[in-house]
Amino acid sequence: MAKKLETVKLVASMEKAARKTKKPLWGTLAEIIEHPSRHQIAVNLTKLNKIAAASKGKILVVPGKILSTGEFTEKATIVAVAASAVAKQKMKGKAEFTTLAEFAKKFDKVDASKVIIVG
Repeated sequence: MAKKLETVKLVASMEKAARKTKKPLWGTLAEIIEHPSRHQIAVNLTKLNKIAAASKGKILVVPGKILSTGEFTEKATIVAVAASAVAKQKMKGKAEFTTLAEFAKKFDKVDASKVIIVG
């Protein structure tokens, strides 16, 4: 089965960022996203909240989808391929949410030491 065009473009932009910046972060993310859809990552808000509490000031990157199970109470910057509508609503006002496609556009400004890949 063919991959979605958006996914192909996202992986290509991350591979380009990996070559340009020589930061393994982008190559790792591209590799994870390239996996078949049955192996895609899904993270609940409960798990995300625990990680956010333990890692203040870090950017949490979910190379998959954020699901709405649980509550989110921490201040954090969260980047994901997608998030359910209910999860976005629960994070509203507490977390700064960005899609991975938007995050990849500013690859040269990202400090890889402040990024945690959640999965």
